[in-house]
Amino acid sequence: MEGRQKYLKTGGLIFLVTLLGMTGPLSTDMYMPSLPNMAHQFNTSATIVNFTLVVFFLFMAVGMLFFGPLSDRHGRKKILLTALTIYALSSLMCAFATNAYFLIIMRALQGLGGGGMSSMSVAIIKDSFEAERRAKALAVVQSMTVIAPIVAPVIGAMIVRFAMWRVVFVVLTCIAAVGIVTTALFQESIHDDERNYGGVLKSLGRILVVGRNINFTPYLLSVSLYIAPFMAYLAVASYTYIEFFGLTETMFSVFFATNAGLSVLGPMLFIRLNGKVSQKLLMRIVVSVGIVVSVLLFTVGRLSPIAFLCCMIPFSMSNSFLRPLSTNILLDQQKGDTGSASALLNFSNMLFGSIGMFIGSLPWGNFIVGLAITMLCFSVASSVVWTIVSHTKKIDMHMT
Repeated sequence: MEGRQKYLKTGGLIFLVTLLGMTGPLSTDMYMPSLPNMAHQFNTSATIVNFTLVVFFLFMAVGMLFFGPLSDRHGRKKILLTALTIYALSSLMCAFATNAYFLIIMRALQGLGGGGMSSMSVAIIKDSFEAERRAKALAVVQSMTVIAPIVAPVIGAMIVRFAMWRVVFVVLTCIAAVGIVTTALFQESIHDDERNYGGVLKSLGRILVVGRNINFTPYLLSVSLYIAPFMAYLAVASYTYIEFFGLTETMFSVFFATNAGLSVLGPMLFIRLNGKVSQKLLMRIVVSVGIVVSVLLFTVGRLSPIAFLCCMIPFSMSNSFLRPLSTNILLDQQKGDTGSASALLNFSNMLFGSIGMFIGSLPWGNFIVGLAITMLCFSVASSVVWTIVSHTKKIDMHMT
């Protein structure tokens, strides 16, 4: 791999992939402390403002589904530069939004570009690493990506305190500019003989080929169902800490960053267990965590912000553990069509994540109760699907 990246080398490639993987957390967590204030400034409800989150992830899913297959035909670099440009321009326009509805539209475009960036990150890893090294690379990138949700809310809180929320989107524009410069140095990772030549519709049609893979899609459904309640947590975290528990934006960022920081233990634990413990057993443990945490949220989650934090930490860790585990397994199920497989993987996660965000943002009266119900329903569904999938014994799960 290193020989194929004349300018970036291994370290530069990891930096680029990590930056692309940070797209989602940076685009949401950095302005999360501002959400309650934005609702007051735009003179609208929390539900409307939360649509800036839901729409971002929904169109991020669409971007993944669209750009991923195109990269199998046109190459990763060209598609990545296009996605980065869309993301940069829309981020800048978000800074000039005068009402919530214009912001929602620009967030949709931002999500579209972000989806292309995210799908390229997985595809580039698959192109550049063999199976055993890929698992470690995914875990390393996931661990580094966790930095984003740690620092993003802290930076966002500081911006709210000393400037205004619009500065957040200026910062995101600058980050995209760094991505454009780094991508300019990136050498194409897909070989000519691996490309799918044909029209746009033929390229997009490769998603259907991947989707018909009975070893791929059912397992993907189980994973996506489990990720959905975590996205619901992202949607309501600021309202829970700031409005329900009465914390300041700065204290919210501390609690949120603490949860995110401990999540890094998930991929680190995956690195230690990968190849030593059956991946089927690891999946059974992961999908059980959400059910247990939902019960804890019902019973003790409302007592204090510390109690709520302690409930969410194991669930967040299980999500961060699941991502490298599931991505590695899913990529093993699909030979070829890497861009399409990456697109479908990320699309499914973002689609169900958007659904989770929408359900979590409903006017429950108490967001913690709503989050607990959402987590319980999706975790049970994920567990049921996984039980069915594991009994088919069709999925190829290596010990490494």
